[in-house]
Amino acid sequence: MAAGTKDDVPFNHSSLALTKDARPARPERGFRTLMLAQFLSALADNALLFVAIALLSLQAAPAWQVPVLQQCFVFSYILLAPFVGALADCMPKSRVMSLSNALKMAGCAAMLWGGHPLAAYALVGLGAAMYSPAKYGILTELLPAERLVMANGWMEGLTVAAIVLGAILGGALIGDRALAAWAGLSHLPLLQLHLESAPKIALLFLLAIYGAAAVANLCVPSVKPTRRTCGPGPVALVREFAHCSRLLWCDPLGRVSLAVTTLFWGAGATLRLIILAWAALALGYSLEAATRLTAVVAVGIALGAAIAARAVRLEQSVRVLPVGIAMGLAVLAMTFVTSPLAAIPLLVLIGALGGYFVVPMNALLQYRGQRLMGAGRSIAVQNFSENLSILLMLGAYALMIHAGIGVHGIVMVFGLVVTASMALIWRRHAHDQDG
Repeated sequence: MAAGTKDDVPFNHSSLALTKDARPARPERGFRTLMLAQFLSALADNALLFVAIALLSLQAAPAWQVPVLQQCFVFSYILLAPFVGALADCMPKSRVMSLSNALKMAGCAAMLWGGHPLAAYALVGLGAAMYSPAKYGILTELLPAERLVMANGWMEGLTVAAIVLGAILGGALIGDRALAAWAGLSHLPLLQLHLESAPKIALLFLLAIYGAAAVANLCVPSVKPTRRTCGPGPVALVREFAHCSRLLWCDPLGRVSLAVTTLFWGAGATLRLIILAWAALALGYSLEAATRLTAVVAVGIALGAAIAARAVRLEQSVRVLPVGIAMGLAVLAMTFVTSPLAAIPLLVLIGALGGYFVVPMNALLQYRGQRLMGAGRSIAVQNFSENLSILLMLGAYALMIHAGIGVHGIVMVFGLVVTASMALIWRRHAHDQDG
């Protein structure tokens, strides 16, 4: 479609409603299988991070390599954004997800066979970058538009559950108990693999989880690709990606949904680190105890996502924008908290507000992207914007620390930035509606 047509740039929310004939529902079993595959893949991703950190420790790697692990993972999303969306649109998305899990397995196996964790984790990031446009894009093929908010609620809820359980699983797998349990089983003929450390044992276990996810992806119903080819070449794909970015940022509904999700994930990644420093100062927590507080926020996100999935319809999605402003104000309240009894409910509230407003925005972005350019390409633009936001906001956080700004000052700046940004997005969208 050409940019600027009536169909491309609707200003009336009622235009979001699709007829049942336009997007028929696929069998419910396919959606459940997709959710299982997503959970297993995300569970292994999050556990693998801790295993990779343990491997770096065993190798006596410099401390700077630990945060670089995350950088390697994030850069794949940014560098490959012009290509993975096109791939998700020109191949059956269930097949793309299986190939993505195969790449993750290759990265996991590379660590197991002695490859450097940084290079191996970058390969896992490549698989994750391929996986994301396909997993979100296939929702528009399996479900009608009126069920996209519900589907995103399940997707976000299971992803958050995988983040929490993945951290627990990763910590358990690299502990001494896992090594002792393996020692009790390693005499069996099929298990004589001479694995000398708990991280190596953990990698074998995670390989099995990735394999199960790949098999589950193959069981998801195959849908005909929206496009027959992936483009004539890399240069053309980069140009097409730039064009798709312009389409989304120039489309009123695309712009508001993309701006909100970009802000949310950049803020979420930064808030996770801020909580660690804040808990040590305000609550006197150790690093281990402060880490559990980040899981409290994740529980809140899952709760908010579940509520949004039931309460918000796609055509009402932009009405949740004030909730983002409330989230920023709730972050500001952290500066007044000195007791765990107050901290836990506040962090649950912050997470719940975030989950409630990001799920409808994800659904709206998928809907607009599907109509403007194809779901895979739109989600690739989303991933590019979100991960660039993560890099920039983490960089700003590091600069504030380097400048000697205290933890409470950083919390204040962070809360004000989130509040002001959401207010500006809301005001701009209201201006678009009036125009």
